[in-house]
Amino acid sequence: MTTVKVKTNLRCGACVKSIRPLFDAEPSIERWSADVSNPDKVLTVEGEDVSVAWVGELLGKKGYQVVGEVPVDAPPPSVTPPSGDQPKTSYYPLVLILLYLLGAVGLAEAAAGGFDGARAMRHFMAGFFLVFSFFKLLDVPAFALSYSSYDIVARRWLGYGYVYPFLELGLGAAYLADFNPVLTNAATLAVMGVSAVGVVQSLLARRKIRCACLGAVFNLPMSYVTLVEDLLMAGMAAAVLFGGHG
Repeated sequence: MTTVKVKTNLRCGACVKSIRPLFDAEPSIERWSADVSNPDKVLTVEGEDVSVAWVGELLGKKGYQVVGEVPVDAPPPSVTPPSGDQPKTSYYPLVLILLYLLGAVGLAEAAAGGFDGARAMRHFMAGFFLVFSFFKLLDVPAFALSYSSYDIVARRWLGYGYVYPFLELGLGAAYLADFNPVLTNAATLAVMGVSAVGVVQSLLARRKIRCACLGAVFNLPMSYVTLVEDLLMAGMAAAVLFGGHG
């Protein structure tokens, strides 16, 4: 693994935020950080076959530049953590969303006067897609870049990453309105099945990348939890399609 340290013209945390999706989505980068508290605005990149010129090209896509090189063995300029470090990874947002969805579905079933499995599953799937599409739509370009780092379709056509949040939004609305269950569940099975393939490939390759399921808002690690999400939704859709429910 190669480590590159460069001086940049990054100015503040907002600059770091603007380059984060680009550097997060690059599969050859293992870790990176940007210390804008340092007068030299040092950017550190670790990965396979990274170079100063290549890092400069990446920065150039966002309008920034490499203005000098820093020796890799140079001592740290301060004891303060670099402001560009990745946010701490956590599954807490995902767990909280799941609890909210289960609670909302439970209350809806109670209000309906009794539990109906097919209806509860439909409402859960509606909530899942609506909530997850909301976080992706907060920053669609950042999501698209992150998603392209592992999805088999977005990797070949970045536009799919821009379309995907709206696909989820449409599926959520369709489940909520109980629109054409066969078509809605068939679409869900296809979309989530394709998504699961990319996750499986990343897990088998042991790639340390960021999961884009909640967009660019939270730093969720790619893991088997991500795979379970995709397979759970695909499984529910398959249960309705082939089990005669709904």
